[in-house]
Amino acid sequence: MILIKALQAMLESTGLIMLTPGNVFLIFVGMLLVYLAIHKHYEPFLLLPIGFACIVANIPGTDLLLNGGLLSFFYLGVEHMIYPPLIFLGVGAMTDFGPMIANPSLLVLGAFAHVGIFIALIGAKLLGFSIFEAGAIGIIGGADGPMAIYVTQHLAPHLMAQVSVAAYSYMALMPLIQPPIMRLLTTKEERNIMMKQVRFVSKREKIMFSLIITVIIDLLLPPIAPLITMLMLGNLLKESGVVERLAKTASGEFMNVITLLLGLSIGSTMSADTFLKLKTLEIIILGLVAFMTGTAGGILGAKLLNKLSGGKINPLIGSAGIASVPIAARVSHKVALEENPYIFLIMHAMGPNLAGVFGTAIAGGIMLTLLGM
Repeated sequence: MILIKALQAMLESTGLIMLTPGNVFLIFVGMLLVYLAIHKHYEPFLLLPIGFACIVANIPGTDLLLNGGLLSFFYLGVEHMIYPPLIFLGVGAMTDFGPMIANPSLLVLGAFAHVGIFIALIGAKLLGFSIFEAGAIGIIGGADGPMAIYVTQHLAPHLMAQVSVAAYSYMALMPLIQPPIMRLLTTKEERNIMMKQVRFVSKREKIMFSLIITVIIDLLLPPIAPLITMLMLGNLLKESGVVERLAKTASGEFMNVITLLLGLSIGSTMSADTFLKLKTLEIIILGLVAFMTGTAGGILGAKLLNKLSGGKINPLIGSAGIASVPIAARVSHKVALEENPYIFLIMHAMGPNLAGVFGTAIAGGIMLTLLGM
């Protein structure tokens, strides 16, 4: 009898007795994300920490998610919007805006590829979400994780788990989502178009670009000033050539630490009691629709530019108009290489890809301004 009571007490002290079917389901989801990161190499820097945190967030009794728990401390960086600007600092320090400056006509592809934002926003309203929730859901279509977190924290913080997980998961799964759409909407001849090398962009042009964009965006769209300011600061560190150690730190170890903390924070929101709801399924579907229609919009816009240019634009670069840098540009390049090993689109695709960053920022800034946030 004493032994049975001891065993019962031991069982009650573990998390097994509190484990729910929802917990088990999301533990397997987390394992799937880890599998995709390790075995399929789908953006492991994102999926590995997200998947691992999803697993531990659904193990009852650890107190990791409670106030004062380890993951709750990490999440403060999301709650107080610290991580998104710091991620933008690292992205700026890693980014060469030369391709966008060299061919400014491709900026329009960033606009075409953001049609998914508005389609998802309208779809969310039709499903009964509030205008604030719809704005947060729509920004998923911009394929910019930090911007999605930033806008959602302002408009609908209670949807942070669903929006951030959808945004980052679809960004990581772009190599699966985009290629079929790209091949469907382009002909073999279009995919084989070789584009001319972009012109050389001077160091002075790049420095002036960072300074001018900071002033213009911060003046016109104050709500997104923290993000654009840090993006341009990171780029200025890189292009100035006088603070190499700072540029390397921002784009290297510092970026890695923030990415790890952000991934763990996002994954920690996937606990069964908050994540397994009908709204989650609706948001995930709307996010997928946003990514697919955004990809299609970018390609159709590039096809139009190709006709206007007399056949000089490879429409595959249009899919890079969504903001995920440099994932979307790499996908455009990869699909082109599969068609013709002598076609190198990566630098051309970086133009619309970087335009997508500003497009998402502008769309988010407009939403925040119109909604009075």
